[in-house]
Amino acid sequence: MNILFLCTGNSCRSQMAEGWARHLKADVLNAYSAGIETHGLNPNAVRVMREAGVDISGHQSQNIDAFANTPLDVVVTVCDHAAENCPIFSGDARVVHVPFDDPPRLAKTAASEEEALRHYRRVRDEIREFIQTLPDGLQPHD
Repeated sequence: MNILFLCTGNSCRSQMAEGWARHLKADVLNAYSAGIETHGLNPNAVRVMREAGVDISGHQSQNIDAFANTPLDVVVTVCDHAAENCPIFSGDARVVHVPFDDPPRLAKTAASEEEALRHYRRVRDEIREFIQTLPDGLQPHD
């Protein structure tokens, strides 16, 4: 199954989802990630994924346009902005919206680096829980 995780900037949540999918479900999923825009990799996302044993440091921030010719089975939008701006995909790609909190936004008000990283770790772990349900957990969410 070809699955694309789509976010606004392909810097954090979609990158973590791709990392978890490749780490946990490589036998059943071909995982990719992209953004409506490209913002580069978020260093804190790389850091907390490394803490969990998943190296995403080699990932590239990619624009959704890079996947125009990729046959996708499922597109998972991981933020509201991506869901609202998700392009129409040719073929049979099903779009599923599974929103996660935005760690960089939450970290802006953190009083310390450790408090900021707690937001990243919580979202990382929530994404892992979702990825562990795949491919069966790909039922549409309202």
